[in-house]
Amino acid sequence: MFDQARQRQIPVAIYKPQTDKKLKKQRIIIFSHGYGQNKGGDYLIYSYLTEFLASKGFFVASIQHELSTDSLLPLTGIPQIVRRPSWERGADNIYFVIDAFKKMRPGLDYKHITLIGHSNGGDMTALFPQKYPGIIDRIITLDNRRMPLPRTKNPRIYSLRSSDQPADEGVLPTELEIKRYRIKIIKLQGIPHNEMDDDANDEQRKEIRNYVLSFLR
Repeated sequence: MFDQARQRQIPVAIYKPQTDKKLKKQRIIIFSHGYGQNKGGDYLIYSYLTEFLASKGFFVASIQHELSTDSLLPLTGIPQIVRRPSWERGADNIYFVIDAFKKMRPGLDYKHITLIGHSNGGDMTALFPQKYPGIIDRIITLDNRRMPLPRTKNPRIYSLRSSDQPADEGVLPTELEIKRYRIKIIKLQGIPHNEMDDDANDEQRKEIRNYVLSFLR
């Protein structure tokens, strides 16, 4: 895709369910990858999850957020400040893709959009409903560590946490906030942060798939 307003190319991989078009409208999932140092192709390395969700009847779009011409993600400084432009760009990409699909595929279910993101893509996912309220139904983050999760009942908030890397202070809700906003936080055992993409083994993939699918029900 190409965002004319920002003069920006946005590669998107689409995973379509093989279902009868006469069935109920397909729910949409927008997936955002973890940081890949602008090498490209990162939107394709979560196929164990994107293909699985398509097989369950969801229309899945995986966005390549980083281009070779982009500045690299800052590794020094306060992440919530120096990385914010990357998250803002990602949220804008997500908004553009959703808006484009509304025109290209008006028959999809736009009342129940889910965002899923890993790591830096999870930070974009956490930012999106705060920058663009009222568009999505729920978010699922796979170990986002920098951008605070929204404290809200709408959209619904879910997060799978890795076994090895902690989130920054304030990213995760308190126990009181979890109860107040019905947020679901799951601490995974034996699944490191860097093994949430296609590097995951069969057992890890099964566990992540099962949790994500349960969040979508």
